[in-house]
Amino acid sequence: MKKDSVYTKLKKTEPLLHLLFWGIVILFPYLKYLGREGGYPMSFSHELVALLFNMIPTYIMYLWFFPLRDKKKYILLVLLIFIGNAFLHYYADSFFHMEEGHKDHRWRSMISSLVTYLSFSLVFFALFSIKKLYAKQLELDTTKQEKQQAELSALKAQINPHFLFNTLNNIYANALKKDEKTPDLILKLSDSFRYLLHEGQKKKVTLNKEITHIKDYISLQEERLSTKVKVSFSEDIHNLQKEIAPLLLIPFIENAFKYTSTIKGNKHPIKIKTMLNADQFYFYCENSYDENKTSEIETNWKESGIGIKNTRKRLQLLYPKQHQLLIEENENLFKVTLTIIL
Repeated sequence: MKKDSVYTKLKKTEPLLHLLFWGIVILFPYLKYLGREGGYPMSFSHELVALLFNMIPTYIMYLWFFPLRDKKKYILLVLLIFIGNAFLHYYADSFFHMEEGHKDHRWRSMISSLVTYLSFSLVFFALFSIKKLYAKQLELDTTKQEKQQAELSALKAQINPHFLFNTLNNIYANALKKDEKTPDLILKLSDSFRYLLHEGQKKKVTLNKEITHIKDYISLQEERLSTKVKVSFSEDIHNLQKEIAPLLLIPFIENAFKYTSTIKGNKHPIKIKTMLNADQFYFYCENSYDENKTSEIETNWKESGIGIKNTRKRLQLLYPKQHQLLIEENENLFKVTLTIIL
């Protein structure tokens, strides 16, 4: 994550930033007087003492005052610290200025120190604010990511029981009729659930695995509804190793079989197409339906079924601004067109 990287780098390089800042502070007077006759008149020990007294109030502000939530209660205390430090700084500095005229500049010296403390505090407040901004953004991104992961887990959890409930009902009905295809149906169901339990729990799977799972599911339904439906499945995928989030397409296909199975007559067409063009994946599913028969479908399948509602949410979470889902219902035809940038 980019923001995580920036925040981590900032924390790692912060000590170097502090050293660089204070190094510039202590060397600036010498650089300013570089080339002038006599150079900078004060000793290096004088600058070290000044540096120490500048650092004390600066780090009190940076490490204690800035992180406080209720800063107003401590403003007077901070002011006293500044003034007290300025007094101590003045008397420590007097050892380097033995001339009597130094006392005449006491207040000017203290005011200068207070202005310096304030200036340095503002610099470190800027650093503190940048760190806080990145930390807050990182926290928000982490929370958002955790929320999305929780939602995706919940949505996946809805898929498995839903698929199991419908398919076991179908197999049970065949078993009651002592249909010879029942063992084959159970085997295909086993393969489907092996995919759901293993590959379906991953963030992404190859198109090869997802398409194979779709074919197995279609085969399962064709055996169950051999006279009822006529499935046309086509694929044009040049790179089967391209990855996609699992279980995004099955709800649309399941929906097609569910609604087609309620129509009277035989050989009702279901058209399914998959295609990959560069990074753009295309999916199309078309099936007939009878508006008068939708009431026969279970309550949790009304309004295009829980699977499609579920898939809409997953697409929004997994492929925000990278997908387009178009669902059309006209002339007793239900059409789903989905494009995803993988």
